[in-house]
Amino acid sequence: MRNIVGRALALATLATTASATQGRTVALKPLIDARLRYEQVDQTGFADKADAVTLRVRAGVQASRGPLAALVEAESTIAIDTHYNDGFNGRALPLIADAQNIELNRAQLRYADNGLAVTAGRQLLDFADQRFVGPSPWRQNQQTFDAVRLQWSGLKHLSLDAAYAWSVRTVNGFQGTPARPQAVGGSNWFGILGYATPLGTLSGFAYLVDQDSASLSGYRLSNQTYGVRFAGARPVGKGLKLGYTASFARQSDYARNPNDYVASYGLGELMLTGKVLTATAGVEVLGASSGAALTSVQTPLASFFRYQGWASKFTTTPPNGLHDAYATLAANWKGRKVSSYGVGATFHRFDSDRLGMHYGDELDLIAQARLKRYAFALRYARYRADRFATNTNKLFATVEWVF
Repeated sequence: MRNIVGRALALATLATTASATQGRTVALKPLIDARLRYEQVDQTGFADKADAVTLRVRAGVQASRGPLAALVEAESTIAIDTHYNDGFNGRALPLIADAQNIELNRAQLRYADNGLAVTAGRQLLDFADQRFVGPSPWRQNQQTFDAVRLQWSGLKHLSLDAAYAWSVRTVNGFQGTPARPQAVGGSNWFGILGYATPLGTLSGFAYLVDQDSASLSGYRLSNQTYGVRFAGARPVGKGLKLGYTASFARQSDYARNPNDYVASYGLGELMLTGKVLTATAGVEVLGASSGAALTSVQTPLASFFRYQGWASKFTTTPPNGLHDAYATLAANWKGRKVSSYGVGATFHRFDSDRLGMHYGDELDLIAQARLKRYAFALRYARYRADRFATNTNKLFATVEWVF
């Protein structure tokens, strides 16, 4: 199984060669995208601000013929301004986890036909809302998985998405150390069974995360989560649509985790969308068990930037759990010379699940625009601590280009 990446590439080469020999057409699609980002972090406890200018480039190719497709992609991150702690250089500056890197990002073989898709090799995994399993697209070095994935929609209204991953390729890159590894092995199982209804999709999910490394909190990040999720949207008036999401799950220890715990996860969110304005309100609960470290709901494989604010103070859930009550107001327009542009603001109130503590508050602001193949974004995050972490301001300026 662990040699599947090499085998996939070998099969892809054989398939392409055989097709050429038989005079059949192989479609080639170049894959290129680049992102230039400036990030500044001003954090209490540090005498100086961190400033990072990084450029990430991904380049690859996809070859496909009929239901078969082979894909290979490399990824490189270059630090242009290195006045920051990248997790490896030991500088007395705030952490910005975008270390210089060059690696094989994806190498996969995929078969897709008649409602069935099977993907084998190094690939992206993005289950549901990426709360438990995702590619961490915000970081310059993407999180990928050495895995086999099966997606099926062969019956009306019913769908299955399942994967087995034996290695998680983290955002740390080739400089990885035991405490911040480039890859983490383990037997990881992920699955979602969904049933579509007129009101939305009801899903049952299971995420079995095996962080099989003693250097990562002594195996204490291994967990199993089982739950249900319902998500949908309905028109509620002229030009208005109401979206809704509800999720509940229970998490407990798994594999070699020495902790013995059970904790609950919950999410409730409403989104009202109009022609220009969108308003969102929600509450997410990552429950606690005993109050001991790493006995609250943990999501080590999540796409963290989507959750708990852009200041990223809660990538590890505190021992007493977390309640995140949030509200967003955004406005987006379509333009003539500019494809689209918009602004938005989100407020978070963070509290504990146990003991009634107020951790802090955060305000996130964004202005963004899209022009053909270019995307521009300016973000600002302001976290004000009460009982958890320290005051932090973050500023992000990003330019992306996709071929």
